[in-house]
Amino acid sequence: MSGDPTYDGECRCGQVRFRLTGGPLITMACHCKGCQRMTSGPYSLSAFYPTARFELMSGEPVPGALHGPSRHMYCPHCMSWVFTRTEGTEEFVNVRSPMIDGDVFGKPFLETGIDEAFAWARLDAAFAFEGFPPRDQFPALIAAYLSRSADQV
Repeated sequence: MSGDPTYDGECRCGQVRFRLTGGPLITMACHCKGCQRMTSGPYSLSAFYPTARFELMSGEPVPGALHGPSRHMYCPHCMSWVFTRTEGTEEFVNVRSPMIDGDVFGKPFLETGIDEAFAWARLDAAFAFEGFPPRDQFPALIAAYLSRSADQV
């Protein structure tokens, strides 16, 4: 991983800071009603990373929103939603893309929850799912994301 680019990010107030090494496995927008309510917007944006390439630099995020198998982690001070960890997939972390400094990954590659999307908010992503894609489809989706050409970014 030495020589891979790094990307820094932080919550709104800057108390929770993190660093990502290398590019994401895939980028996503989720249009589900839960994400709409948690972001106060039409969708949430995220970059999916192996946990080994996510480093918390400062702060102690706390769980918020859902308190079940998915742990949405927030800054305890400003309450920004920073990342999500899901039980059974501890080897991955889903980082909220707007927390990353700069627009480094372009348009989301995957849209989920389109059955609950506002019609005007669709992003014309490469792949779209009414709900969340089945877990067994992720290897092929990740491979498609990683093999896309520069003009598809």
